[in-house]
Formats: sequence, C-alpha cells, structure tokens
Amino acid sequence: MKKIVISLMLLIADLFIINAQERDIDFYIGHAKENSPLINQAENEKKIVSLDLQQMNRILYKPEINVISGFTFSPIITRDDNTRSFHLVSEGATDYIGHDLALTDGGQYQALVSMRQPLLSGSKYRAYVNKADISHQINENNITLTIHELEQVVGYQYLLCIRSLKESENSLSLIRNLKAQYELIQKLVENGVYKQTDLMLMQIELENYNLEYKGYKAEYISNLYDLNLICGISDTIVARLQDVDFKINPKTVVKSMFLAGFKLDSLNILSDQAVNELKYKPQLDLIADAGLNAAYLPYPRRLGLSAGLALTWNIFDGHQKNIQREKSTVNLQTLEFRKSNFMTQNEISRNKILNQINSVKERIMLNEMQTDKYKHLAEAYSKELSLGEASIMDFKNLLKDIAAKNQELLQLRMEKQFFINSYNYLNF
Repeated sequence: MKKIVISLMLLIADLFIINAQERDIDFYIGHAKENSPLINQAENEKKIVSLDLQQMNRILYKPEINVISGFTFSPIITRDDNTRSFHLVSEGATDYIGHDLALTDGGQYQALVSMRQPLLSGSKYRAYVNKADISHQINENNITLTIHELEQVVGYQYLLCIRSLKESENSLSLIRNLKAQYELIQKLVENGVYKQTDLMLMQIELENYNLEYKGYKAEYISNLYDLNLICGISDTIVARLQDVDFKINPKTVVKSMFLAGFKLDSLNILSDQAVNELKYKPQLDLIADAGLNAAYLPYPRRLGLSAGLALTWNIFDGHQKNIQREKSTVNLQTLEFRKSNFMTQNEISRNKILNQINSVKERIMLNEMQTDKYKHLAEAYSKELSLGEASIMDFKNLLKDIAAKNQELLQLRMEKQFFINSYNYLNF
C-alpha cells in the first residue's frame, strides 16, 4: 500500500511540474518566425535589392572620375657627331641605339583626372527599377510562404505534443480510478470477500499503468524539445501546452499565395530579359580629362584638358539576343507547366484530405458512442466490486478495453487535427 501511495504522489508531482507554465501555439509560431533563418535571409535580400538599385542609379546618373598617371622612359645612346652618349630623353637624335622614337616619342608622361558621364540613361534605369520592384515582391512572397510553412510545421509538432500530453492525462485518470478500486478491494480482502492474490493483481496493474504514464510523459518532453528546436527556443522549461482546435479554412480559388509565386517568377524572367537587352541600346557618354599629357620631357605648358562624346552601340553579336529570348520563352513554358502540375496535385491532395476528414469524423462519432457504453459498464462493475460480486480479472480486462478505446478515440481526434493542419497548408 505504501508503495502505491508513493507512486501516485510522484505522478501527481510530475503533472504539477507540467502544469507549472502554460504556453499556446501562438507563442511558438511567434518564436519560429522571429528565429527563422529563411525569413532573416529574405529580409536581408530585400535590403540588398534596394542597395543594388541605388548602386545602379549611381552608375547610370553619376559621373565616374578617375586619376590616370603613368610614366614611360625610352632612353637611347646617340652616335651623332661620331660620338656616343647616353640620353634619358632624346632631343632629336637621328643616329641612335634604342627604341624607335617614331613609336615611343621618347617617352610618355601622364597625370590626368578623367571623367565619364553617362547620358540618356532614363529608359535603362526604369528597367532596373522594374526588376528591383519584382525582386522585392518575390522576397515578400517568400516571407509569406515561409511563415505559412512554419505555421504548418509548428502546428504538426504542437499536435504531437498535445497527443502525448493527452495520452499521459488519460493514463493518469485511469490510475486514479484504479487506485480508488484498489483501496476498496483492500478493505474487502480484509473482510474476506476477495483473496490476497486479487489485491496483488490490482497492484501489478497499477504499476503497469504507472510505467505507461511515465512513457507518455517522457514522449511529451521529447516532443516538446523538438518543438523548441523548430522554434529556436533554448530554455528547458517543461511547459504545459494549451489545447488547440484547428478549423478548416474557407476554400481559396482566386488569390492563392502559391500561384502568386509562379506569377512573380514569370515576371522576373521577363525583367531579366529586359535588363539583358539593355546592352543593345546605344550608350552615349560625355568624356573629359585634365592634367599633364606629354611626350619627351614634361613641361608645364603641356598641362591641358580635353572633352568629347563617346558612343557605344552593339549592332551585331551573332544573334545572341534572339537566342536569349528563346531561352526566356522556354523558361516561361517550364514555369507554366510547373504551375499547371502544381494546381492539379494541390486540388487532388485537398480533396483527398477532405475525404479523410469526413471518414475520421464518422469513426469519432461511433467511438464516442462505444466510449459511453464502456463508461456505463465500468460504473456497473464498480458497484459489483463494492458488493464482492465481480471478478477482479474481468474488471482488469475491462479497464484494458476502456484504455484501448480511449486511446483509439484520442488518436482519431488528433488524426482529424493533423488532417486539418495539412489541408489548411495546401489551401492557401
């Protein structure tokens, strides 16, 4: 008897620890979004897109200024006037050993500040603005889809925790019921109504259910750690999770976020094509430089400036533009096929899950009816036990049947929640 009391005290203590702090599914979804590396990456990619656009604005509208400097010496050995002499810079030698002065001018001396200013860049910049806007929408859509996927993953793991928690609660409820019957039978054994072996059989059953409870509790803690892992929660609190009841979301037909991703991908292909074709547009630049640009020895009078226009226009590159357009067309066809295939599979999967939900609902209703019958039967057995008219073995078997039926009903109810969670993920 003492052993049974101690075991029950430990069970109650365990349940009290689980009850120490309550958390709901919103708590875990919030942490999952906050700690998601995919969401963080998408947010940073949005910043990169803005910075890329700023950089392109500077390239297309702001002048590029550079410092150009270089000094090239071409020394010679002259043989004019039948004498040999070394000259670092030629002063008009005709008979000499060294590089041809017609090619080297005796040397090159540059110390310039050059400037290149792109002109007529408005249409090009608009193409980059359009691409940046589409990239921004893609990242926003990726964040939305990532959050939705996190809700589904967290919801699935949360349901695993709820299932093991409810299993432990059912087990504990059965133990308490069996404990009450144990105390009753102990008194009847003392009065000679039941044998000592009957009491020992009840004690063994209590110990078995105690082990089962500890298994469910360990499973709950393990599932809870997995939930913390998904959500990036580092604490070790064994919190009690609040129950959750998922509802089927209304049917979505027109504005599916999954289909929005396909649309944005197609727009991104077209924007890439538009940017790629910018190199076939004429590029007009204003160029200027100022400083020293001289041959032979540099003199202050060689300081000056120059300015002009530079036109670059790709008029033929082996029809690469047409090839690139064909590649974009193929990519769009591939995307359209994937979209069509996704819509078909998504519809089939949703219809399948709806059918499974309806089937589970029917089984839940039948099991609830059987559970009520078992409840009345258990009450009748309890009365017979109190009068010493029931078999302990029959009562033990009845408790096993009741436990199995409760477990089956719990599994069906949780299965329904899992199906709804999956359906809501697809129906987005």
